[in-house]
Amino acid sequence: MEMEALHKVPLKEKIGYALGDGAANIAWRGVATFLFIYYTDVVGLNPVTVGVLFLVARFGDGISDVLMGILGDRTKSKYGKFRPWILWTAVPLAAILALLFTNPDFSDTGKVVYAYITYILFTLLYTANNIPYGALMAVMTGDDKERISIGSFRMVGAFAGGMLVQGALLFLVIYFGNVNPLIEVAELKPEKFEVAVTASKDVENVRIKTENGIAQFVWLDTKVDNGGDSPTHTKSFQMKKGETYSFLVSGEQNLNPESFSIIDQSKGYSHSMYLMSAFLALFMLITFYTTKERVQPPKGQLNNLKQDFRDLIANKPWLVLLAIGLLFNIYNSIKQGITIIYFTHYLNDQLLSASYLVGLMLASIGGAIATASLGKRLGKRNLFMIALLFSGLANALIVFCGPEDIIAIFGIGILSEFAAAMFPTLFFVMLGDAADYSEWKNGRRATGLIYSAGSFATKFGGGIAGAIIGLILGAFHYDGQDMSTIPAAIPGIKMLMSWVPCTITIIAAALMVRYPLTNTKMAGITEALNQRRDQ
Repeated sequence: MEMEALHKVPLKEKIGYALGDGAANIAWRGVATFLFIYYTDVVGLNPVTVGVLFLVARFGDGISDVLMGILGDRTKSKYGKFRPWILWTAVPLAAILALLFTNPDFSDTGKVVYAYITYILFTLLYTANNIPYGALMAVMTGDDKERISIGSFRMVGAFAGGMLVQGALLFLVIYFGNVNPLIEVAELKPEKFEVAVTASKDVENVRIKTENGIAQFVWLDTKVDNGGDSPTHTKSFQMKKGETYSFLVSGEQNLNPESFSIIDQSKGYSHSMYLMSAFLALFMLITFYTTKERVQPPKGQLNNLKQDFRDLIANKPWLVLLAIGLLFNIYNSIKQGITIIYFTHYLNDQLLSASYLVGLMLASIGGAIATASLGKRLGKRNLFMIALLFSGLANALIVFCGPEDIIAIFGIGILSEFAAAMFPTLFFVMLGDAADYSEWKNGRRATGLIYSAGSFATKFGGGIAGAIIGLILGAFHYDGQDMSTIPAAIPGIKMLMSWVPCTITIIAAALMVRYPLTNTKMAGITEALNQRRDQ
């Protein structure tokens, strides 16, 4: 194989590969950002139950990830080792994402069981798709610097997919979930109204608020026991066809029937995710058809699982990356999981979170693009440490922001996310370096097994983050369907949005000091491997 073929990857192929992570992030960021609030505020599960679910479902991930890495390394087909798995899992992954946001009419216990089954299936299918996808980058080229370029394209695709789901989903929820009941508004005095809502159909869970999100609601119906007389910016309740629901609404002027938003959240979320799932399958199929595998294991390498594991455990760069990947995914998943709750219940403007998340995604794209040049200049290890500390410390400043400090919240979030975007970009590139290190040191290559660390860290980190969110919100007695519990939960929500994730980045930066592959070391390894491959 010629040297040029090992190094250069066409632009079309980089874009095709990037779409695969766009698809993966429709799934992963969609779940990380919206599933917690969907389970608590729409399905009605207790936050501690959800946190335990997220953690328990991840216990088997270490085994499934390793098995998938082994299976990928041993796959033989005309399409290569890793590309076939992208083809085989594209539609099943899209289907399970749709089922994850489907709310069947089950009992409370049935809903918990359904959540466990669909969530565990989601993590397994994500493993079967994402480990081969991640490993594919390491065999598209043998040049570690070219991998940085592919990694930057990948992260741009990832953040674009995240922007699609995070920016559009809440607006799609409103579009698909619009109930259009009969609304009558009677002004009692300036900034105080009696509002009567008559249901045109049965809806398990709706949420009413004003379009501006400023006015506060108090129940006038004695038949409804959902927050009592506690004034809140929104009310959630079950609608029955023909029934009328009455509220005392205060805090805004000139309200009329068009001033109110009444959304069937269950229908809104499910139909929105059905649409997103279709995009996921399409993008994955494009990735399969546009990419190519070039780097093969050393000639004469025989399958030896025991030796592969020995090499893995002795691979110090991989061990450090496993710990770092786990920590930065806890950090990112806490931030993603709490954002919608923070905007909904602290800033009282859920739709504003869509603009915030889009702003973060744009910052992420900028961070991913900057990673390649900064990584070459500072070294991947040094850049990773700097990015961890900058992102975490900047994010901690949100604790000082009040509900009116919108510009400051956006500014802090964007600065923090610009640096945080470098974590996954560097991480997956460095896993490729760890695979090269193992081949250079041991004369053997197990790319899929090494990349299993990426999927394990992503999923188990998300599980730990979900448990942290659930336990902290549970400690503050948060109930997403009982608005009277929200004021007491605000301190916990602010903690999760600020200094709790910051603590994680400080620990991760301290661990990164142990990573041994400097730029100089990798240059020597790459040169030695290329000489071997050309022989």
